[in-house]
Amino acid sequence: MHVLVLGGTTEARRLAADLAVRPGVRVTTSLAGRVSRPAALEGDVRIGGFGGVDGLAAWLRDHEVDAVVDATHPFAATISEHAVRAAAATGIPSVMLRRPGWRPQPGDHWHDAASLTDAAALLPALGRRVFLTTGRLGLATFADVRAVPDLAELHFLVRSVEPPDPPLPRHTEVLLDRGPYTVEGETALLREHRIDVLVTKDSGGVATAAKLTAARALSVPVVIVRRPRPPEGATVLPDGKSVLAHLEESLGERGLGEQSHGE
Repeated sequence: MHVLVLGGTTEARRLAADLAVRPGVRVTTSLAGRVSRPAALEGDVRIGGFGGVDGLAAWLRDHEVDAVVDATHPFAATISEHAVRAAAATGIPSVMLRRPGWRPQPGDHWHDAASLTDAAALLPALGRRVFLTTGRLGLATFADVRAVPDLAELHFLVRSVEPPDPPLPRHTEVLLDRGPYTVEGETALLREHRIDVLVTKDSGGVATAAKLTAARALSVPVVIVRRPRPPEGATVLPDGKSVLAHLEESLGERGLGEQSHGE
């Protein structure tokens, strides 16, 4: 039994570990290659794109894949679309693992944005010192002073795992760091840099949620970039346990085998 996990998230890593200990199950995790030193993974690992829907479908056939799990980042819309279409073209069961998005709590001051472009347009009215935690891709949007001239007056603290490529906002300080983060650490960071507005994608999960708690405590407004909708026809489940149960049902008699507990 060969399961392809489209990874890059904590949930993907945990799922690969759960699958790898099952007798007769081979798991391959595919990474986009945007992080130079990814965390260790159980099973086989491949890095790089597939060449679109046709390339992914060919890979599934060539490597005799029995099931596909899309456990990519909630904003990885292109590969998610390709996964659904390639699985349908090959008749292979597929499922999407998507951790639930964040929900506002009492005391939050959230401003929804449908895109990074919308988020950039909101900023000048909300603050002057911006904590930008949307990752290193898409930073050019916040450097586009032709679209939003007042962006030139803002100061940005940009946090990402890898150094971002230009263009960057005119006044930018880059903080290289990787989660998970603590509420204490995030609170200290907001205070130290005198942050008065936070920008984040609705990634969900707990690894990077501490910044939202810190912002709530300090009454810092938050611009939330909402995640794209899942592709049409996708089966979306919220956690690894649900995904494993779905795979068992989808694969029928072939199954995933019982988990091996070792010695």
